[in-house]
Amino acid sequence: MAALGGVLMVVGSVLPWWQVGGTPGITAESGNGLAGSGILVFLVGIATLALLALPYAAGDRPLGLDRWLTFAILAVAGWIGFAWRVVELLMAGAFQFTTPAEVLTNGPGLWLAAIGLALLSRAAYVMTRESAYR
Repeated sequence: MAALGGVLMVVGSVLPWWQVGGTPGITAESGNGLAGSGILVFLVGIATLALLALPYAAGDRPLGLDRWLTFAILAVAGWIGFAWRVVELLMAGAFQFTTPAEVLTNGPGLWLAAIGLALLSRAAYVMTRESAYR
């Protein structure tokens, strides 16, 4: 679950988060999650994937880093960066929709990043129920 969340955050950060214009006579402007505090979502996605690969790279040695608390801290940091960027975009007027469908089509990366963060949060919650001696 955390791996899927990490992949969705990375892919969602590269896709457009907002788009304004695009009608005849008005050029379209858009931006992705690699601008502003949205970069934090991208970094959390990369860190999640790295944490998931860490036990395979370390071999037989037990590691204390790949526990639920680490994933929960990453999820909180990602949500903070995501919320901060959404507030920045709201204040800049980047969310302008003429039809209801544009809520989804003007910013698919924003939605994928949010789903990825939700999956990472759920994975951290599920990890709290696992044994401390795995």
